[in-house]
Amino acid sequence: MTACTRTAGCTGTVIATGHCDRCGLAQAPPTARVGRTARPVATRSSQQDSWLVASLVSLPVLTFSAGQATTQPLDVPEQERFCAKGHPVGRSRAGRPGLVKGFCPRCRTPFRFLPGLDPGTVVADRYEVVRCLARGGQGWIYLAKDAHQDHIEVALKGVLHANDEKALAAAVQERRFLNSLDHPNIVRSIDFATHDDPVTGPTGYIVMDYLDGMSLRSLLNAAKDPRQSDVALPLDHILAYGHEILAALDYLHRRGLLYTDMKPDNVMRTADRIKVIDLGGVRRADGGHAGLVGSTGFMVTREELQERGATPRSDLFAFGRTLAELFRHRTPGPDTPGAADDALGVESFRRLVARATHPDWNRRFATAHEMSEQLLGVLREILAGAPDQRQAEPVSLFQPAARLLDAGLGVVLPLDTWTVEQDGVVLDHGCPTARVVALGLPVPRPDPDDPAADELRAIEAPDAQSLLNKLATVPQQSVEVELGRCRAHLALDDVHSAAAALAAAGTLLGTRAEADWRLAWHRALLMLVGDRIGDAAKEFDTVYADIPGEIAPKLALAYCAERLGDDASAARYYAAVWRRDPFQASAAFGLARLRLAAIDRAGAVAILDEVPALSRHHDAARIAAVRVLSSRLAGGRPAAVDLPTTRDLNEAVDRLATLHLDGGERHGEARERLTAAIREVTLDVLRSGAGTGLVPGPVFGAPLTERGVRTLLDRSYRALAQQAHRAEDHHVLVDRANAVRPRTRW
Repeated sequence: MTACTRTAGCTGTVIATGHCDRCGLAQAPPTARVGRTARPVATRSSQQDSWLVASLVSLPVLTFSAGQATTQPLDVPEQERFCAKGHPVGRSRAGRPGLVKGFCPRCRTPFRFLPGLDPGTVVADRYEVVRCLARGGQGWIYLAKDAHQDHIEVALKGVLHANDEKALAAAVQERRFLNSLDHPNIVRSIDFATHDDPVTGPTGYIVMDYLDGMSLRSLLNAAKDPRQSDVALPLDHILAYGHEILAALDYLHRRGLLYTDMKPDNVMRTADRIKVIDLGGVRRADGGHAGLVGSTGFMVTREELQERGATPRSDLFAFGRTLAELFRHRTPGPDTPGAADDALGVESFRRLVARATHPDWNRRFATAHEMSEQLLGVLREILAGAPDQRQAEPVSLFQPAARLLDAGLGVVLPLDTWTVEQDGVVLDHGCPTARVVALGLPVPRPDPDDPAADELRAIEAPDAQSLLNKLATVPQQSVEVELGRCRAHLALDDVHSAAAALAAAGTLLGTRAEADWRLAWHRALLMLVGDRIGDAAKEFDTVYADIPGEIAPKLALAYCAERLGDDASAARYYAAVWRRDPFQASAAFGLARLRLAAIDRAGAVAILDEVPALSRHHDAARIAAVRVLSSRLAGGRPAAVDLPTTRDLNEAVDRLATLHLDGGERHGEARERLTAAIREVTLDVLRSGAGTGLVPGPVFGAPLTERGVRTLLDRSYRALAQQAHRAEDHHVLVDRANAVRPRTRW
């Protein structure tokens, strides 16, 4: 041993490590450069293969090779260097770089901030180290070969240090549960080994499958690198990765485990799989937080940990921060208009992240499964495209709505259209009343965990009063029963009782009431019935924030915006719903109304034509298209009327011939009324002098003249008179026939 010469006045001795046993400094300053390892470079598979996530997103298969230009340093930043007892060590001083190994000057414990295992080192007489791969949150990660398994490649993740063998043995036994984990999105842990490190003492290593790929952190860095053109990070890919990560978290949470250290660095993108790695922080969900592994910027607050401990919601908080980090570095994706910055799908994504990372524990997603359902809804919204690419929505938090919110635009004109003594009637655009919408919006599905869930599933009632009678027989106190009462009272126009039932539901929820979106939904319904459209919109927006992947809140917000005169917002919401689900015909009719308000007759018909043949509202859309093509529209000036063109009328006649009306009868009552409506407007067009181009036929007559159309309209009115059930209505229709009949000499 020799005397220390590094620091003036030091009386320490240089020990075998080359460091002074008193000041802890090495006798020669270490070089500024430390070991570095190459990051992989990703390229698309030459076969252009892909793999499908959630039956929605096709991700390319990637191949990985060692990069030459991008490397990762294998040391620890100085600000993160602390000894085992928490004292700062290895810091720069007087222009000299900090030590990467040595002894703490205060407590004399050894430290080292370089990989502890050299190539060739054998761990547990089985795993031969090949090289260091990276630095994890708790220790170094090494590539090794398993001598007992044909030298297959494995990864060694250092996680545990202990000063005595008993403590290490207990820790190893505690972490054996990792070997029982088996999920396609979690790296497989196959063993737990120990190795006696000369500096830090006995060290535990999780032995995992070696994955060929790159972390999401590396992927987002590569996506910004112009030299890696095959790597992209569009929003739909981010959500696809998120879906796979949530599946892994859900698997852990259902087994009473927490991951604790979710971040982009701890998720691997392999050729055709997403894998959660670095299981060093996995722990049992026992409500504690001592020794919790986590990363700055991804962990919940210290106050929350002290109050509630680590929970699945803290895992989901870190996952939300992970999504936000990936989103900040996203790249444009091809053919995903829903991912444009101003698209509603992007707003829905932001709300998804906002709920996951809400500062209030109660407002966050409670389970990974719950968040996954909303994430998939947002993903469908972003991927929504052309009519022929739409798919029906799977089961959501709402039951399908049977009522079409069209205010009668999709039905044949009733007979009283002609018996109220009005001429030149302008087409009603079909905006339903707020009360009709409140009763016609989708109904939330009952909570399966509600104490009365079984009884509610068995209840069938033909009307609201019958429903109330049956709900009165349910013995349990139940939030869902009170919400059912609320809706039934609204249907009976008993707003006071509806409000009382909603208040009772809030009382049963107690402290959870503020965070329960069902209460906000029903408050909005109450406000709609009272025609308080602005207040209802605020409540629906709260629901949207809580369940951003659902369609129903957007449909409700679209109607509120339409009623408030905000046509741009209404169109944005309606279009988002309609592009996503072709069976949401109420959204199609909403868009058609907005087109009609802009006197865009062709645009309204084009939207109505998108309602698919399998939809229960397909016939209503076809009838509405005939009415739109053959009706007077309110013009852009007061009292102005926009008449259809002869082309519109010809198309209306052609479409009328294809409608299945009156059970298939050729001259049924509904067909007679539509024919009369077309002939009325045709007469107006002929009077205006714009009748050139009408195609002669059964509706217009041949030859096509004003006199000929008057004769046909006379017949129509007399046919309608035969449908009248009251004498006064019959007289009105006969008078109409006489008024329009061409004059004759006798």
